[in-house]
Amino acid sequence: MFQRICRLICLSFLLISLSFALPQSVQAQEEAAATDPVARAVELAAESGLGVIIVDGSGTVTTEPAPQTQDTANPMEGASALMKAQSEFQAFRQELRSRLEALPYSIFEMKYVLRQTSPDGRIMTYVEVFGWSLLFLFIGRWLSVEIYGKRIAKRYVVARIKQNPEGYYEKMPFLVYRFFMGVLGTIFAMVFALLISYLIFGASGDSSIEFTVTAIYTAFFLASVVSDLWRMVLSPYLSQYRMPVFSDRDAKRLYMSAALLATYDIFSLIFATWVGDFGLNYNVYAMVYGLLALVGTFGSLLLLALNARAITNAIRAGHPKEDCSWLLRVLSVLWAPVVVVYIIFGWLELAFDLVLERDMSVPLMAGTYMVLTSILVVYGVINYGIEAYSLRRRIVDSAASMGEEEDPGDGEGDLSEDEIQAMAASPGHQISSFEDLARRVAGILAFLVGGYALFLVWNPDASWLRTVASERVVDVVAILFLGYVIYHVARIWIDSKIDEEVGDLPTAELGDEGGAGGASRLATLLPLFRGAILAVVLVSIVLIVLLELGINVSPLFAGAGVVGLAVGFGSQTLVRDIFSGAFFLVDDAFRKGEYIDIGDVKGTVEKISVRSFQLRHHLGALHTIPFGEIKVLTNYSRDWVMMKLPLRVTYDTDVEKVRKLIKKLGQSLLSDPVIGESFMQPLKSQGVIEMQDSAMIIRVKFMTKPGDQWLVRKKVYQEIRELFAREGIKFAHREVTVRLAEDQVDTLPQQKKEALAGAVQAAIDEDLMDVNEGGDDR
Repeated sequence: MFQRICRLICLSFLLISLSFALPQSVQAQEEAAATDPVARAVELAAESGLGVIIVDGSGTVTTEPAPQTQDTANPMEGASALMKAQSEFQAFRQELRSRLEALPYSIFEMKYVLRQTSPDGRIMTYVEVFGWSLLFLFIGRWLSVEIYGKRIAKRYVVARIKQNPEGYYEKMPFLVYRFFMGVLGTIFAMVFALLISYLIFGASGDSSIEFTVTAIYTAFFLASVVSDLWRMVLSPYLSQYRMPVFSDRDAKRLYMSAALLATYDIFSLIFATWVGDFGLNYNVYAMVYGLLALVGTFGSLLLLALNARAITNAIRAGHPKEDCSWLLRVLSVLWAPVVVVYIIFGWLELAFDLVLERDMSVPLMAGTYMVLTSILVVYGVINYGIEAYSLRRRIVDSAASMGEEEDPGDGEGDLSEDEIQAMAASPGHQISSFEDLARRVAGILAFLVGGYALFLVWNPDASWLRTVASERVVDVVAILFLGYVIYHVARIWIDSKIDEEVGDLPTAELGDEGGAGGASRLATLLPLFRGAILAVVLVSIVLIVLLELGINVSPLFAGAGVVGLAVGFGSQTLVRDIFSGAFFLVDDAFRKGEYIDIGDVKGTVEKISVRSFQLRHHLGALHTIPFGEIKVLTNYSRDWVMMKLPLRVTYDTDVEKVRKLIKKLGQSLLSDPVIGESFMQPLKSQGVIEMQDSAMIIRVKFMTKPGDQWLVRKKVYQEIRELFAREGIKFAHREVTVRLAEDQVDTLPQQKKEALAGAVQAAIDEDLMDVNEGGDDR
C-alpha cells in the first residue's frame, strides 16, 4: 500500500516533467533517425520486444541473436518501500519515453496489420462495420420496444405494479422481474439486429469481421444489462419502488448519467481489448486504452459533481445531519473526496501498468464497479430473505393467536392486505428486534466481504495476508463481529422479556395519587441483570481480543482483585448500599411502578440501579435514595387497599337507616361500568365510631385493587352526597359555642372578641386534626 502511495506521488511529478521532456525526446528521435535510420530501427524494434535479424544481399545472416542470460538476483530485494517506489518510477519514466519515441513506428505497424487483416485491404472497413452494427442494433432495439416491449412484456410488468409497496419483500420481486424482462428485451434486440444484417449483407465469412461484430454486440449487451441494473436500483420512473432515498429528479439524473458513463466505459474497455487481441502493436494498445480511460475518469468526476448532493442525502436516508449517527455524518462528508482520490488513483495505476506492460487480470475501476454492484445486489437479496422469513413467522403467530380466540373455520383469522403491508414495512433505525439485528449483520457482512474483494482487486497477490500479523487481525475482526452479534442478541432477548412483563401494565397519568400495582418481579430485576450480562459480554470480548493479540491478561485479574479490595475498604458506604439493595430486591420489598413510603419521602418507583433507586412523588418531585438509607419501607401497592371514609352527620340522624342505605349503595356500585371491577369488597357502613360536640362520626369502608382507591373514593363521595340529599340526611357543620355572662354581652371589648374568635378557630383546627389523624396526605 505504501508503494502505491509513493507511486501516486511520483506519477504526479512525472506528469509535470513530461511536459518538458517530450519536446527534447522528439528532437533526439529526429536526429537519431537522420544519422543512422537502420540502427535506429533495430533499436526501436528491440525496445518493442521484437527480435531483429539482418541479412545481407547474398542471404547471409550478419547478426546473431542476443544470447539468453540467466536470471540474476534482484538488486532491489531487501530495499525499503520508498526505494522500490523510486526505482519503479525511474523505470516507468524511461519506458514511457521509449514508447513515445517508438509511437510513429507503432502507428505505421498498426495500419499495416489492419490493412492485411481487412477483407478488402481498407482500414475504413472496420469503421463501416462498427457503424452498420450500431445502426442495426438501434433498429433492433426499436423493434424490440415496439413488438416485445409494448405487446408482450408490458402486459406482465404493468400487471405487477402496486401503488404502495412496502419493504424489500414487496419491492424486490417486481424489480428483479422487470430487470430480467429488460435483459430478455436486449436479447430480442440483438437477434433482430443479426437477422437484419444477415438479410442485407449475408454471412461475412471473414474471421476479423466476425470478431469485430462479436466485440460490438458484447459491448452492447453488457451496456444494456448494466443500464437495466441501475434502473433496478434507482427505479427512476416508479418512485414507489425506489429503495434509496432520491427525489424523482435526482433519481432520473443519476440514472441517465450512470447509464451513459457505464456504456462509455464498457465500449472503451471492449475496444481496447479488441485492439490488444487483434495483434496490433502494444504501444498503440496502451495509448488507446490509457486515453479512453482518461476520458472515462473525467466522466466519473463529472458524474460525482452533478450528483454529490443527492448521494449525500441518500447516505443520510433523507434525514438532517443532526438526526444521524456520527458514523453516517462522517461518511456523508468524506465519501466524495475519497471517491475522487480513488478514481484519479485508479487511472494512474492503470497508466503505470500499461506503460510497464504488466499483467492486468481486472482493471481497478472495473473491478471496483463489479464489487460495489455485487454488494448492492447481495444486500438487497439478503434483506428480502429476512423480511420474507419475518413476515411468514408473524403471519403464523397471528393466525395461531386468532385461532385461540375465534373459530378457525369462520375465515376471520385471515390477515388483510394492509396488515401484511404493515408487517413488511421497513423497521426503524435502532436495533430493537432480531429482524433489525439481521439487517445490520447483513450490512456488516456485505461491507466486510466487499472490502476484502476490493482489496484483492487492488492487490491480487496479497502475499502478506498469509503472515501471522494478518491472521491475527482477521481473528480479531471475527471476534469483534461475533461479540457484536452476541451482545445485541442478549440485549434484544432481555428487552423482549421486559416488554412481555410490562406489556399489560397500565400507564399512570402524570400527577395522579399513585399506589397502583407495579411491574412483575422479573420486570424489576431484568434491567439490573441486563447491565450485568452485557458487562460480562463486553469484558469477555476485550479479554479474548487481548489474548489473541498475545497480551498476558493475568496481571489484569490480579490488579482487579487489588482494586476490589481497595474499593471494599475505602468505600464502605457504597458496599453497604449495594448489599442492602440486593437484599431488598431478593426479599421482593418493592418493584418498579409501586408506590412506597420510606418515612421521609414517598412516591412511585421509577428507576432501580445497583446502589440506589428513584421515587417520583405524585406532585412531581423526583427523589434519589441510596438503599443503605432505608430503615422502614411501606408499600402501598401490594395485593389490596382498604379505604375508610368518615362522615359527619347530625345527632338526629337514624343510624340504622344510614347503614341500610350505604349497603344498598355498595351493591349498586358493584355494577358500575367505571369502578365496578375495582372493588374487592363492596362499600359498607361501620356505624358510629365517635361522638363529637356537634356531630356523630359514621365511617364507611371498601376494599379495592391498589391504585384504584382514589377513583373509587371520588365516586363514593359523590354518590353519598346525592343519596343523603334525596333521603333528607343532613351533614353536620362544625360549631363552637361560646357562653358569656348576660352582663358581658354588650360591654365585651373588641380585643377580647378577637381573642375569642382565635380560640374558636383553634378548636376547629384541632377537631380537624383529630378526624384526619392517621389519614394519608395524598
